Amino acid sequence: MKKSSSENKNVSRAAGVVGFFTLVSRILGLIRDMIVAMYFGTGMVSDAFFVAFRIPNLLRRLFAEGSMTISFIPVFTEYLQERSKKDAFELARVVFTLLSIILVVVTLLGVLFSPWIVRLQAWGFGGAGDKYELTVLLTRITFPYILFISLVAFFMGILNSLRHFAAPAAAPILLNVAIIGATFWISPHLSEPVIGVALGVIIGGVLQVIFQLPWIFRSGVSLRPIWMPDHPAVKKIGMLMLPAIFGSAVYQFNQFIGTLLASLLANGSVSWLYYADRLVQFPLGIFAIAISTAALPSLSRQAAEKGLDEFKGTLTHSLRLTFFITIPSMAGLIMLGHPIIKLFFERGVFDAHSTKMTTLALIFYSVGLWAFSGIRIMVSAFYALQDTRTPVKVAVIALAANLILSLLLMGPLDHGGLALALSLASSIQFCLLVFFLKRRISAWDLGPILMSAGKSLAASAVMCGVICFLYSFQLMSVQTADILPLAFAVCSTILIGIITYFLTAYIFRCREVEYVLDMLNALLRKIAG
Repeated sequence: MKKSSSENKNVSRAAGVVGFFTLVSRILGLIRDMIVAMYFGTGMVSDAFFVAFRIPNLLRRLFAEGSMTISFIPVFTEYLQERSKKDAFELARVVFTLLSIILVVVTLLGVLFSPWIVRLQAWGFGGAGDKYELTVLLTRITFPYILFISLVAFFMGILNSLRHFAAPAAAPILLNVAIIGATFWISPHLSEPVIGVALGVIIGGVLQVIFQLPWIFRSGVSLRPIWMPDHPAVKKIGMLMLPAIFGSAVYQFNQFIGTLLASLLANGSVSWLYYADRLVQFPLGIFAIAISTAALPSLSRQAAEKGLDEFKGTLTHSLRLTFFITIPSMAGLIMLGHPIIKLFFERGVFDAHSTKMTTLALIFYSVGLWAFSGIRIMVSAFYALQDTRTPVKVAVIALAANLILSLLLMGPLDHGGLALALSLASSIQFCLLVFFLKRRISAWDLGPILMSAGKSLAASAVMCGVICFLYSFQLMSVQTADILPLAFAVCSTILIGIITYFLTAYIFRCREVEYVLDMLNALLRKIAG
């Protein structure tokens, strides 16, 4: 019991460190999006950039975060636990060599076949014309990003396995800094300014790789190439990767469906969905992804040691902590989505109509925030058990559900229907993952998770009541075009809502309050030290 409690605290503290740097990155990402929205709005140019940038991002998740890293960490951790650091580091060199070759080939093919990739990704853009040609050009510029960011993801897998979380979590900050800098200092000097933003993406990728290297070398890992395709662990990682790649492909195909269908709707639909998704990704990235990132090495170690009781304890703790944060975040985004979007984005060519349309997408995305978050934890659990097949099967079912629901809902709800379809399909996916994992690890008690989620819902309801009361008094401030009254109204309402939620949760005796404090303590120590 003490061992499980100690591991829970370790996960919480690691999540606090990851969450802090992710918070900084998300804030800079929000500033980045505000700047891009101000300069490019939600029209043809922004649609072209977001489609172009999404393509290498899809492949990044497919080859790096979506398959290679999550297949590599459990095997690398197993080597650390059962063999030696020397053996584990040799494995890292072998994987680094193979990965680099694959990424170079994929990058070259992507640049070469960009016209056909764009036609598939954004069919509604057509096969000719200014919008299509611009998207192809931007795709060719941003495609090498997959090479750099995939190496960053690989380094993250090594460092996280060695219990170093700060540097990998801080690396994305450099991408946002690079894009912001390029928008201000490169774009104005180009005939097509949005090309400067695309160049910022590549600069950011290079900076992230360089930033990781000192910690990699300090850990004792050598990056000298070593060609050993017959290494015994390579086959094991490959066997895990194949279904993982397919599972990632299913997830990315979900995104592909959304972009494809959105390109058939009104001009700006791709951008409205993008900006709404960015706001949903804020709590998702800071907390859910941070917790799953921190939990995966612990779950992998416990699975390698056959400690299923500790495994179930860490998994339960991770889900409880995730829902404790994402349920009130979901409620807050639904209630305050319009003034938040107005505050952050409504300036320049991003007008009131763009705010209204983005709000619609945000509401429907927010409905599924709890499921988006829970899926990250559940998939980490399956990968820690070196089971990549079950998440794939479930993802295929979710893909079919998303396609059917998208076609049914995009008619009456336009782009909002696409967001709602993804939320509903993700809810189905999470419930199925829980069902299959409960069958695999016997006697996994879901009672504590349901009880904790129920308390979070009750505390969120109290928070919403307070927000409604405050909103009625600050309605004029929320409707104003002046930035300072609007910022004060939004920030003060959010702050009071957070305080209300935590006080109510404390009264309801939610243990997660203690773990959130652990996260904050770890964060403060990291800042101080």
